[in-house]
Amino acid sequence: ILPAIILLFIAFPSLRLLYLLDEINEPLVTLKTIGHQWYWSYEYSDFMNIEFDSYMIPTNELNINNFRLLDVDNRVILPMNSQIRILVTAADVIHSWTIPAFGVKVDGTPGRLNQTNFFMNRPGLFYGQCSEICGANHSFMPIVIESIPTNFFIKWIMNYSNSLDDWKQ
Repeated sequence: ILPAIILLFIAFPSLRLLYLLDEINEPLVTLKTIGHQWYWSYEYSDFMNIEFDSYMIPTNELNINNFRLLDVDNRVILPMNSQIRILVTAADVIHSWTIPAFGVKVDGTPGRLNQTNFFMNRPGLFYGQCSEICGANHSFMPIVIESIPTNFFIKWIMNYSNSLDDWKQ
């Protein structure tokens, strides 16, 4: 009987923690991130399938205000003061979507969809990189997130979807 009682004392606090860690928040935006060699693809599936690829800016094309090996041609735009869900996967090998300022590191594995949530409480640019050794050029997979106020984010989504409609015609 004593071993069973010991197991119950171990199990009840663990079950309570599992219940408390269950995700019950409703994200405002869901962003799907797909790791390729050697770039990231992003999909805002909540907003009429907005998709784009994000490549590192080559050193010879950098402006004076860009960071070498960290800036990309297409930044991820997300609203601040909102719950954000990131779905991460990969197309070829294991990648790792990492933003140190958020404390977020999610592995992208081919055939598997991993998710995490975060909350940005201030505007700005946040930089990260692939932190998995996914090939010879894995350090050339930077990530840039631009956090903007929600009303500017809505305007950006409207302008982006209108430019897609113009492009399709």
